[in-house]
Amino acid sequence: MNDAFAHVGGLLATGLADVTSDPAALDSRGWWAVVVTYEGKVTCARFDDVRPAPHPDGPWRAPGEWTTSLDEDAYVRGVERIRAAIAEGVVYQANLCRVLSAPLDPRADIAGLGRRLARGNPAPHAMTLRLPGLHLASASPELYLARDGEVVVSRPIKGTGRTAADLLPKDHAENVMIVDLVRNDLGRVAVPGSVVVPGLCEVEEHPGLVHLVSTVRARLEPSAGWPELLAATFPPGSVTGAPKSSALTLLDGLEPVPRGPYCGAIGWVDADSRRAALAVGIRTFWAEDGLLRFGTGAGITWGSDPRGEWRETELKAARLLEVASRDGGAGQDLAER
Repeated sequence: MNDAFAHVGGLLATGLADVTSDPAALDSRGWWAVVVTYEGKVTCARFDDVRPAPHPDGPWRAPGEWTTSLDEDAYVRGVERIRAAIAEGVVYQANLCRVLSAPLDPRADIAGLGRRLARGNPAPHAMTLRLPGLHLASASPELYLARDGEVVVSRPIKGTGRTAADLLPKDHAENVMIVDLVRNDLGRVAVPGSVVVPGLCEVEEHPGLVHLVSTVRARLEPSAGWPELLAATFPPGSVTGAPKSSALTLLDGLEPVPRGPYCGAIGWVDADSRRAALAVGIRTFWAEDGLLRFGTGAGITWGSDPRGEWRETELKAARLLEVASRDGGAGQDLAER
């Protein structure tokens, strides 16, 4: 259970060779699993053996009762404060988040949860990671940064509903605002004129809900490596707000606990081929201080209904919490129950 591994994109990485907090290592050599917390703590883990393989399994035990860093009334008050800040011209949009926590059974193996998520809530950027002091299972649907040589792509998500009919004009406006923010962020390290938007406000289906997704592409300046790319674009625009600096200050006063890996970056970098895919750390569980944690949030605009935004956070969490709340030994998962 204690052996380090990463599973992402159908690849299993084992043979932990190095762990560093320096993102410059991602421009060196080898295959790296990467986690950057929302607060900016970087973990880069290099593995020697990377091969196609099924997701590893392990025993999973349902966590105890969930508590939330913001209850419904506190969340609604936060939404109202953001709307007041919008009226004052401080921000145009801000993403208000809360962190859920539940006691974690010491017999539970993060590999078991990751496998159950892969079966019960498949996601295009899912990742499970077990390192000393860092156990994480993500079912992220959102691409923060993909890289192929000098070409970088981001696919921000803004707008969530049970069906496409639930998406509102507010969702489209919010998506366009975040696309502008991502264009601006990438423009800091991109070849002038290379930032384009090949897809805007496209409806994408995921288990139990739909999202509005846009695509932003750019070509990096030759001098820009991973430290420069992360400095220009982190935290991801879709989970902060616009303008980003004002939103970060506002949210810091509204959210009572750190987000941790939630809303950070999770994924892999192959320094040898200069390819990578980092997801936004949403739909993500992580173990910390004997607790299993999970974050959920919603983007707030002037057109937001405070209770409706709370319900959106519930919708985003519901299926994932259902998967995590089922016991099972190795070899069992949601699909088999």
